[in-house]
Amino acid sequence: MDPAASASLNTSYVLKDGDSFLIATRLGDVEGGADGLFHNDTRILSRYRLVLGDSAPMLLSSYVTRDNVFFVAHLTNRQLPPLGNDASTGQGLVYIKRMRFLHADRLYERVMLHNYGSIPAHVPVTFEVDADFSDMFEVRGSTRSRRGEILPTEVLEHGEIFRYRGLDSALRSSSIAFSTKPLRVAGGTVEFQIGLPAGGRQAIHIEVGDGMALPARDRFRAAAALARSRMRKRARSSARICSEGPLFNDWMDRSRADLAMLTSELETGPYPYAGVPWFSTPFGRDAVITALQTLWLDPGLARGVLAFLASHQAQEESSFMDSAPGKIMHETRKGEMSTLGELPFGRYYGGVDTTPLFIGLAGAYLHRTGDQAFIDSIWPQLVAATGWIERVCDANPFGFLDYARGQDSGLANQGWKDSSDSVFHADGRPPQGAIALVEVQGYVFAALRAMADMARVRGDKASVARWLGRAERMRAEVERHFWIPERGYYGIAIDAAGELCAVRASNAGHLLYSGLPDAGRAAQVTEQLLDTSFFSGWGVRTLAQGETHYNPMSYHNGSVWPHDSALCAAGIAAYGQRQAATRLLRGAFESAVHFDMRLPELFCGFARTPGSAPVAYPVACLPQAWAAGSPFMLVQACLGISIDGNSGEVAIERPQLPVGIDEVVVRHIPIGPYRIHLVLKRLNERVGVFVEGRDACHVPVRIRA
Repeated sequence: MDPAASASLNTSYVLKDGDSFLIATRLGDVEGGADGLFHNDTRILSRYRLVLGDSAPMLLSSYVTRDNVFFVAHLTNRQLPPLGNDASTGQGLVYIKRMRFLHADRLYERVMLHNYGSIPAHVPVTFEVDADFSDMFEVRGSTRSRRGEILPTEVLEHGEIFRYRGLDSALRSSSIAFSTKPLRVAGGTVEFQIGLPAGGRQAIHIEVGDGMALPARDRFRAAAALARSRMRKRARSSARICSEGPLFNDWMDRSRADLAMLTSELETGPYPYAGVPWFSTPFGRDAVITALQTLWLDPGLARGVLAFLASHQAQEESSFMDSAPGKIMHETRKGEMSTLGELPFGRYYGGVDTTPLFIGLAGAYLHRTGDQAFIDSIWPQLVAATGWIERVCDANPFGFLDYARGQDSGLANQGWKDSSDSVFHADGRPPQGAIALVEVQGYVFAALRAMADMARVRGDKASVARWLGRAERMRAEVERHFWIPERGYYGIAIDAAGELCAVRASNAGHLLYSGLPDAGRAAQVTEQLLDTSFFSGWGVRTLAQGETHYNPMSYHNGSVWPHDSALCAAGIAAYGQRQAATRLLRGAFESAVHFDMRLPELFCGFARTPGSAPVAYPVACLPQAWAAGSPFMLVQACLGISIDGNSGEVAIERPQLPVGIDEVVVRHIPIGPYRIHLVLKRLNERVGVFVEGRDACHVPVRIRA
């Protein structure tokens, strides 16, 4: 990515709704680079600048509201030129408030001008506008040998319509309309001359989208009310975590609001898009992990993810799409380049871990909800997904699930660390041939056990025995081939020659999450994940210090990913080390404080020192779904809460509260038809648990201190 694009992201604000998102500067302008209004992976507004006179207004402040609905910028004028014989308007006399939101694939904005001067002001207002219809991958840096045709702009009385005919023959259009009739519309500029009496104000309403409509105050208000209502409804679907700590509450609420913004309502139900700007689309792995992070609070999200992925399961072999019958989707795109097949991501299956994670989520969802009817509805897809896993494992000499991309256009590495340099041998050599990642074998182990559990509920005893037996064989092979005795740790991968990549990476923490290692080895892994080679003080590094290719500024070889730390914490807690999980929660919380209570996709892995702050990674997605979901998995790991939807019982095992927090309340936890509140309070050296809410008498809570 070019430096200008990176700089733009570091000073930008983001709005998202459905398949549309907007990236703009602190002034509210769209200036190119990575900025723009995007819909279906196409930039439909590439320039949108507000100019007063001959210069941009001065910024007072700007922000996105905590519910992620509105962007607000407070601005004022620089010295304005005189009009005719009138005196010029001095600096700082005209206040400008820009307020905008996205709703139903349209951008709505109100620009309010208020003259605080003692004499009338004549304010020349110009909007510079354009639409380049760049594909998302072009904005990310991909080059194309040729593009479609930008058609002549249609100038209308109240705005303009931009059109583009793509190489796929699709006609894409974008209109911008103003409530006030402009003085002049030409050449990408829309000009007004606003006269304001002393103390006077005037508003201009603007709309951008596919299809021209005349903006008005009533349209703005009605759409704003709907946008806020929809966002509140999404947020209310999840239980809420709060405490007596204001900053901790801000973190929980911000994360909840970010997940609500990133979640789109699809025909199959709610689905969290991976992240803005580069991944505002359905991803398989990201959505499954986000659903696992929030399952205890909002099982409806997991159901929506499962339904969507089941409906998009691969039915055919394709090396270009890296697909095979039964495989679960990695990514889907709607842009021109994907439609034309210039890239394979229109519907792409090049993720080796998504399929076992999908099965694992289904098993976890059934345990959490007892919703057997839904699992029955996707049972054929679960069986097909398991069949794909078994076929690939049967072809591997050790029985492992491995990957090798079908074509060069696909991803070279197909685990969650999917950059080209993320898997290597201890001496730095790249592995040859098909690669079996350590955490993926853990996901397969958990998936097979989940299939056995679901088959047991269905009364299929033969399948239960077969899948449990296969899971145990996987456990034995992983322990035999991935363990490095002299280092007391698991290697990251095994290549096609059977050679272990004897590298210490955070992937082993995911193996703990799957429950595969024995207790002794889990303890050794936990000890290392929490020492200074891995734990930076802010989170778990993706690669231990001292390993070949370690670089704290890299994407996957030494950086800190919040979701990675959360999975490690959940795995550590599952082996009884709940106090250790609180260390990771504290590091994540204190990181969030430095990132305005919003954890980014990743940040650099530099060691924490007194008075320091975590170092940002320049092009990290912000917000990003599994980063936003990580606080909830961390809290669950510390509190030790699990919910059995079949029995309607809540279990709390050896709960630990975060350092500095003496009380945590989890409100409106859905359990079948009931909702309860759990209050966990520090009582000297113990943590007391209290059950509240009108349904409390219907839900048994079992506590193991």
